[in-house]
Amino acid sequence: MAATSIRRRFGRSVLTVAAVALAATLLTALVTIAGTARTKVLSELSKGGPLSGINVAAAEADPSQVDTDDPKPGPPKDLDDVIRSKITALPDVTSVLPIVAAVVNVVVPEPPANAEVLSRLPPLPSTLAPTTTAPRNPNVTAPRPVVPGLTTPDPFPETMVGIDLDHASLLPITILTGRLPVPHSLTEVAVTQGYLTRMGLTKKQAAAVVGTEVQLGAPRVFSDSGLPQRFRSRWLRATIVGVVAQETAPGQFIVSLEQSRAARAWTAAGGDAGGRVQIPTSPYSGLFVIASNLDKVNEVRRDITELGYSTSAPENLVASVQRYLRVVEIVLGAIGAIALVIASLGIANALLAAVRERRREIGVLKAIGARDRDVQRVFLFEAGVLGLVGGTVGTAGGFATALGVSAVVNQYLAAQGLAGVHLGLPVLVLVSAVLGSTLLALVAGAVPARRAARMPAREAMEAA
Repeated sequence: MAATSIRRRFGRSVLTVAAVALAATLLTALVTIAGTARTKVLSELSKGGPLSGINVAAAEADPSQVDTDDPKPGPPKDLDDVIRSKITALPDVTSVLPIVAAVVNVVVPEPPANAEVLSRLPPLPSTLAPTTTAPRNPNVTAPRPVVPGLTTPDPFPETMVGIDLDHASLLPITILTGRLPVPHSLTEVAVTQGYLTRMGLTKKQAAAVVGTEVQLGAPRVFSDSGLPQRFRSRWLRATIVGVVAQETAPGQFIVSLEQSRAARAWTAAGGDAGGRVQIPTSPYSGLFVIASNLDKVNEVRRDITELGYSTSAPENLVASVQRYLRVVEIVLGAIGAIALVIASLGIANALLAAVRERRREIGVLKAIGARDRDVQRVFLFEAGVLGLVGGTVGTAGGFATALGVSAVVNQYLAAQGLAGVHLGLPVLVLVSAVLGSTLLALVAGAVPARRAARMPAREAMEAA
């Protein structure tokens, strides 16, 4: 009987289903997008990930600044395997990753970017000065290749940061293009956006430096008998395999631990040149400590401070962002819920109209022995079908809308040189949207169904 009523009033049923579908689409899309922003971007990373990480410096702690995001460390203090073991044994610490930084001299290729790749990317800013055609070495007569607007800097000193590439996913590193070096590699490096800036490139042209080679030279002091001290470098030709954004330690090159340790050892073997060269004595430049979750970061920082080491962590900033995202999630969910309630009122209005139109039918049912709950069940079933169909269509449409928004957002992030956000399948949200639409439809149909059930058979027949 409910199915017959829906078919008989097909136009009204379609409009009612469309109203529920649009409301469910809005609710599903808003909740999915808000949930992705909160869960994927922050919550998952904060559970043992980079956002719950703590930088430990090879310096004494300043207890008065333990709650600041970027405290000023005290005098130098060595970080070695003994301290690393003590920190690893602290409560709520899941892992401790070493960081070894080394100063190197850098010679970039000529030109510093792949001209063929660069030609397929957005153009360089017109404000950049064009590259000169004169060779860098005056003894070389052949001019170097020229890419208009691209700058080839002279050799410069820079810091390369050695990390445990086997666990790079736990570090605050975002791959903008390309990849990270292969673990334990001595011939691959990843560069940061600072390297691009030196070349006159923007993040949009990052792919142009991938595949180029750069020379890295660890400096060393040589003292020959009776001759002045001289500085020499042990040069290594490395391939740039990716461009990253990283907050592990200051430095424009990300390399393996083995590569940075070799550079430090070479520099240290030459001595300090009478105090003119600063030789690091700590085995580690820093440690990246990962707490079990974001709520434990402050406690872990206090424990490390009690061991006498300076720490820094962004937990105050992340906690504030989480609170704001939670507010946004509540607001967006409330907007979608209001839309669904309005659609439910449309179902109630449609069923009330159906009760008025079907009085004779109700009277016949009562006359042949139908009980009140039988009549009520017919109208509730009709309301439930409208809500279920509308909720299913709307939920599918909402997820499709979220995918479309995600594609547009990822396209924008890629244009800005940032990593995209993967939109997962929120099964709980999708199921809840369908069930919620059906339940609200049943609630909306309760009043019309009850009115139909209470209508006396005689009155219904006479009204007809």
